[in-house]
Amino acid sequence: MRRIILSTESGADLPGELAVKYHVQVVPMHVIMDGHDYLDGSLPVEDIYNYYERTKKIPSTTSTNAHEYHEFFTKIKFDFPDCIIVHIGYTSKASSSFQNAIIASEELDDIFLIDALNVTGGLTAIVMYAVTLLENEPTIEPVRLVEKIESKVPKSRLAFVPGSLEFLRAGGRVSNLAYLGGALLKIKPRIELIEGNLISTKKYRGKIDVVAEKLISDYLEQYDIDRELLFLLYSIGLDEGIKQRMAGIAKEAGFKNVKLIQAGAMISTHAGPGGFGIAGLEV
Repeated sequence: MRRIILSTESGADLPGELAVKYHVQVVPMHVIMDGHDYLDGSLPVEDIYNYYERTKKIPSTTSTNAHEYHEFFTKIKFDFPDCIIVHIGYTSKASSSFQNAIIASEELDDIFLIDALNVTGGLTAIVMYAVTLLENEPTIEPVRLVEKIESKVPKSRLAFVPGSLEFLRAGGRVSNLAYLGGALLKIKPRIELIEGNLISTKKYRGKIDVVAEKLISDYLEQYDIDRELLFLLYSIGLDEGIKQRMAGIAKEAGFKNVKLIQAGAMISTHAGPGGFGIAGLEV
């Protein structure tokens, strides 16, 4: 039976220990800062926030290009001879990365591509579902595996609140008027991935500790999430006490496993410091 290797992008924020443990291959996306192109994962997130404090500018991000994908897939096949690659990609609605993967795979055999229509913890939730499938059914046919993974794509639910409207404003993601109103009223938007698109679905008022609790309460009321595993996402700057409190709430709600995920450099350039989110799979 030929070995199946899973792969994804750095924009999944898949914790390194999980990638190593399950041999999930991760291709880096890019962060452009101060005229330099950094591979996501090579740049400390703190450098992004320090750069913003100095310049009031935020870095830009770019997708993995087709050439990089070709090298990435080729290396996997070199490291794992005769393997079959199942690549679970960052939403095609917010990046050209998935299209570039398609272009790269045209010259290679035995590669299946899945558009996860999600990012960060929502993407990781799908990757870890695939990991579990392979653990439970190591001889599963690749086509059947892909079908099962694709069936879970619409069931991956990600919701988050950014920690800083100022950071969103600097990136041109909210208008000055909306920024001023939000800052004065301490309003934080709830952002979700809806059919692969980032959509603001609700507004919360108050400090991040109160907002985080409202977010997790609303999320669990709205979605029937599988209690086996829940991901709690945060960007650097979120108080440790808030993270532990949210993990406690999740466990009280019956989740067997609660995994904290720190946003990497690529995601952090969009979310800003001190943000909080939640991701899981509907049953």
